[in-house]
Amino acid sequence: MEQKIGQDKVEDFLEKLSSKAPVPGGGGASAVGAAIGNGLGQMVANLTIGKKKYKDAEPEIQELLGKMEVLKKEFMRLADADAEVFAPLAASYSLPSGTEEEKAKKDEIMEKNLLAATLIPIEIMEKSIQMLDILEVLGKKGSRMAISDVGVGVQFVRAALLGAVMNVYINTKSMKVRKKAEELNAYADSMVARGTRKADRIYQEVLDVLR
Repeated sequence: MEQKIGQDKVEDFLEKLSSKAPVPGGGGASAVGAAIGNGLGQMVANLTIGKKKYKDAEPEIQELLGKMEVLKKEFMRLADADAEVFAPLAASYSLPSGTEEEKAKKDEIMEKNLLAATLIPIEIMEKSIQMLDILEVLGKKGSRMAISDVGVGVQFVRAALLGAVMNVYINTKSMKVRKKAEELNAYADSMVARGTRKADRIYQEVLDVLR
């Protein structure tokens, strides 16, 4: 029997993504993209386990499979969390600010909500780096029959990393506590630099095998 994708669920997400609704947006899409990259990594691992040719690597691949299962759940949690932190942030823009007291209270609430909205994409980036580390091993020790899927997975995770960082920047730009904003930006910058270097290296190694 032919196995088909859960089209209704995919179309439901895409319909929401393409609507006027502010969520899901780029942050949620980034997390889902990373989850797809994760799924490809799990597929490579499952195609490697049980094969005589890769017997020596099997314990390590089994361990990575367990880590990827945890990461998959984390990516899906973060996709939901990204939508959840948006509502209070959007509402805080409408808080009254007619008096100094009201303005101070609004600034306090906005700063709190901006930080919460920044920490979710930061976490997506952290988990994406972890996923790239796993894909790097799979590119070296996983089944050669599925090496192209490592490359595709890398590109999904790379896109998630670069998508999430834009949600960091858009929120830190509005933060009044500039020291904290700059610290978050610097941390995000370091993950982008490290992650893209690694992703590009893995992808090139995959291409070298395929060609």
